[in-house]
This record gives sequence, C-alpha cells and structure tokens, in this order.
Amino acid sequence: MSALALDPYLLIAIVLMGCATYATRLSGYLLLRNARIEGRLKAALDAVPPAILTAVIAPAVLMQGWPERIAGAITLAVALLRAPFLVTIGAGVVSVVVLRHLIM
Repeated sequence: MSALALDPYLLIAIVLMGCATYATRLSGYLLLRNARIEGRLKAALDAVPPAILTAVIAPAVLMQGWPERIAGAITLAVALLRAPFLVTIGAGVVSVVVLRHLIM
C-alpha cells in the first residue's frame, strides 16, 4: 500500500464520526426547538462551551514545558481583554512559536 492510499476502514470511521457529530447537533436542536430557555438554565448552558474548552486545553498547556505555559498565560490575558476569537488564537499560536524558538 502506498503512502497516499486511503484505507477504507479509516474512511468509514471518518464518515461515521461525522454522522455521529451531526446527529448530536441535530438532536439538540430537535429536542429543544420548542423549549424556552431562560434564566438559570440559559446561564448553565452558556457556561458549557468554555468549561469544555478549559477541560481540553488546560491539561495540554500545563503538561508541556515553559514555552507552552507562558503562551497559555499570554493567550488568557488576550482573551480577558475581550479580543476577537481569531486574535486570541493568533496571539496564542504566535507566542508559543516565538517562545519555543527562544527558550528551546
């Protein structure tokens, strides 16, 4: 098998994962399309995406070396300044690249 050949099982896995992702998004819409989400429930649901991102990103940042930790702090500072999302991501990427070059 050449390096550019696509394994059929890999293709099936990718398609099934895409279908599962779409199904979960669609089911949320279908279940809640007629529901009124207000007050505490809205606040709780609004807190879910940042909590999930923190749970995924924080261990990766903290388990690496100092360049990643410092870049994580820089990115957090930019996010706290209410910069646009792409600016925050860009600051994180640029800072980790520069710090890895300088420190390593």
